[in-house]
Amino acid sequence: MPTALLSVSDKTGVADFAQALYKLGWSLVASGGTALVLREAGLTVADVTDVTGAPEMLGGRVKTLHPTIHAGILARTTDADMSELAMHGIHPIDLVACNLYPFRETIAGLDVSLVEAVEQIDIGGVTLLRAAAKNFQRVTAICSPDDYEAVLNELRAHGVVSPEARRQFAVKAFAHTRDYDIAIEAYLRSTQTEVSGPQLANTLSLSLPLAQEMRYGENPHQVSGLYAQQGVGPLGGKLLQGKPLSFNNLLDLDAAWCTALSFEEPTIVIVKHLSPCGIASAERLAAAFPAALASDPVSAFGGVIASNRTIDCATAKEMHELFVEAIAAPGFDEGALECFSRDKANCRLVAAPKPFRDMWQLRSVMGGVLVQSVDQGDPPDSEWRVVTQRQPTGEDLGALRFAWRSCQHVRSNAIVLARGSATVGIGGGLPSRVDAVKLAVAKAGEQARDAVMASDAFFPFPDGVEVAAEAGVKAVVQPGGSIRDEAVIDTADRLGLAMVFTGTRHFRH
Repeated sequence: MPTALLSVSDKTGVADFAQALYKLGWSLVASGGTALVLREAGLTVADVTDVTGAPEMLGGRVKTLHPTIHAGILARTTDADMSELAMHGIHPIDLVACNLYPFRETIAGLDVSLVEAVEQIDIGGVTLLRAAAKNFQRVTAICSPDDYEAVLNELRAHGVVSPEARRQFAVKAFAHTRDYDIAIEAYLRSTQTEVSGPQLANTLSLSLPLAQEMRYGENPHQVSGLYAQQGVGPLGGKLLQGKPLSFNNLLDLDAAWCTALSFEEPTIVIVKHLSPCGIASAERLAAAFPAALASDPVSAFGGVIASNRTIDCATAKEMHELFVEAIAAPGFDEGALECFSRDKANCRLVAAPKPFRDMWQLRSVMGGVLVQSVDQGDPPDSEWRVVTQRQPTGEDLGALRFAWRSCQHVRSNAIVLARGSATVGIGGGLPSRVDAVKLAVAKAGEQARDAVMASDAFFPFPDGVEVAAEAGVKAVVQPGGSIRDEAVIDTADRLGLAMVFTGTRHFRH
């Protein structure tokens, strides 16, 4: 008579599974909580403690960690192994159904303590699964209730679980325990007090389940999928309306959302092909949208929008005329949802938690992955320094700070022209900085006059400042640090511009 050992944290379907095994002639062994559930279902089941002759210890921390259990699982079909089991009065175990303490679900709680998290680190369950998976040539290892029916179908059809199925279940079990350990390592690392800022790990471990299969990637001939933290949707939030997000939608929304989160005032960000084409802040969100749109209404068509405030009905109405692929915000009020449902039913709406900022950024390169800490803006101890004869006014400084923050989210070479708290021209993603200035000036048109300009990195030559001054720009903010800084400053002085050095570069390749 084959024997099944059941020791599950998630009791979903386990009684029905055990009942079916019993009817197929299997004997059942179970640990404390699982045994209780099976007995309540009217099944005859042996306790693990009856098999081992040892009590559960340490409040349940030690139950299945016993030679009788693991010898029964790990024994091969050889005469030597079977004789040794018989000599010690141990019965072979042919199937192990085990899922683990809910560690990831526990740490997802807002106020979970380290002690609470550590108590949800499973030891015996991981050991059971690894033992069964190692011996897959004889033993079936089941780590998910989703697989109960597949096992039963095998048994009903063939009387045994086929070798290929046992191998597949073993692969799944090893993946399950691997992901479990990675989650524990990542959590414990995150709870360490870093006195010198983020530290790179010696090994990069990732365990992200497939959250969504995309129709395709950047282009229709490319396969694509979203892998995300368990239970986490797009941007860590929830899709409220519209069809599933595409690969390109998600990239653009991420760029827009991260930009919006960097502003404290009510802010609207419009992004097209990973580049902001309009950013504006205002006292009311409804006033920020038209200001952002005015920055580049042509590029905004078919783009995505992000807001760092809940979108209300008034803001939704402002968006009525613009074709938008997707919108991300901390939330949408009932009026906005009704408005979008009526006028923009195909527009994807994503409610994203605020704030939601990762510590690390990952980018793939041929044969590897690049990792860097997220650019959170200027370091706290950074200071701006006016380097020209002309001093920026208080109004100028406000606009410069807005332009500087906006510039940090534009692809290098990045140039932003702004008036007040709204961009009026953006140039980025070009190999030449002077060409980026020319693009930003062209986008701004007449709005370039009396605007301010931000550059994500230093000007290698005075030509960019000359183009800006010719368009009417009155003040510039840039990191400084070029070997030609003096020539650039002299040019600004000659043309009557104010210039500020920040000392911090913000490349975004």
